Amino acid sequence: MMSAHSWQRSSYCAQGEACVHVGTDRPGSISLTESGDPGGAILRTTPAALDALLRTLKEDRLRD
Repeated sequence: MMSAHSWQRSSYCAQGEACVHVGTDRPGSISLTESGDPGGAILRTTPAALDALLRTLKEDRLRD
């Protein structure tokens, strides 16, 4: 598990505990966790896969 100081809080974080934390703990891997339960589930993905997800979400938001 990654140490607390290696997480970076999302720049789009709302007030309170509804935030996504991003970190890296191994080369070629990005980890995401929820600020309300940082010791809970951790999603690990590649930078390319996260980039594709974020691009898709942004494109979908622009269409609405």
